[in-house]
Amino acid sequence: SRGAARHMRRALQLAARGRGRTSPNPLVGCVLVSPDGEVVGEGWHPFAGGPHAEAAALAAAGEAARGATAYVTLEPCDHHGRTPPCTEALIAAGVAEVVVAHLDPDPRVSGRGVRRLEEAGVRVSVGTLAAEAEALNEAYLTAQRLGRPFVLYKAATTLDGKTATVTGESRWISGEAARERVHYWRDELDAIAVGVGTVLRDDPALTTRLPGGRTPLKVVFDGALRTPPRARLFDPDPEGVPARVVVYAAEDAPRDRAERLRERGAEVVTVPAPDGRPDVAAALADLGARLVRSLLLEGGSTLAWSFFSRRAVDRVAFFVAPKLLGGPAPGPLGGPGVAALPCAFALTDVSSERVGDDLLVQGRVVYPEVG
Repeated sequence: SRGAARHMRRALQLAARGRGRTSPNPLVGCVLVSPDGEVVGEGWHPFAGGPHAEAAALAAAGEAARGATAYVTLEPCDHHGRTPPCTEALIAAGVAEVVVAHLDPDPRVSGRGVRRLEEAGVRVSVGTLAAEAEALNEAYLTAQRLGRPFVLYKAATTLDGKTATVTGESRWISGEAARERVHYWRDELDAIAVGVGTVLRDDPALTTRLPGGRTPLKVVFDGALRTPPRARLFDPDPEGVPARVVVYAAEDAPRDRAERLRERGAEVVTVPAPDGRPDVAAALADLGARLVRSLLLEGGSTLAWSFFSRRAVDRVAFFVAPKLLGGPAPGPLGGPGVAALPCAFALTDVSSERVGDDLLVQGRVVYPEVG
């Protein structure tokens, strides 16, 4: 119904307020509506370990929750975590009906929350604004279903597809507004990854430069541990918070270099490196085990190819600048490349918007069935 969609849309707006702060938990919003259509309570999950959306909405509603309908963007949990189960709270409050956008794939929840409510006599319906709710929790859902972080690959190119000039100059291809958007992603996602080539060439700080912004876990793919101990990525962020760095190296990487990086506060993790390059799938599995739900892949082209060849990029975001460079300058995707068009990586759900003078093109990656 139109009313159900309206209330669920409001619940999604509330859920989004937790962006970048709830991981490894999902974003969740809840709206409680009395039998005569009045909103009596609202809530959202503000941060991991904080109150769940349902509990916050029930607290706001008090006695008015009895007989109300709860609109929740994700199936209520039915297990004891850092907080008690939301199903029990809804049942105890006397909520008559629960409208859920979609089920939670977490094996501790999936379907159990709905069953528990129904067994207690609460009416439950699932599916209102499911697509919008899934899009909001894209990172959490990807991590739950695949056991690895959701990966967003970000690149800035010229109109003729170059990421640098022939002399290697790349600052700045995109404009200030585009760079600010990237800082919002850094604030929102759990980790940011670069290859050692980018570290040696650009010496990036990989911090989030937003007021009150949170710098993500920094991840470096560096088979032979060529990362200089004095690299800027080891420095504290603008707020003085110490950097958190994980370096993925080959098993035969020099031990003295590993020791020097550990002295700088890095965690050095060895993974299989069949071609001298740390295996992306092994590194992502390790990050998944650390409850890293989302990763911003920032460079460079060789590392990007490693991710694509492992089918490990979920979404791309390309800033296209209104500039032309020409010549044999590099592009955003290196490696051996695709030999035939049917093997291309395609994009679906494509959107484009102006960000300053640049065009931002985003889409979900669809991998070929061949190649």
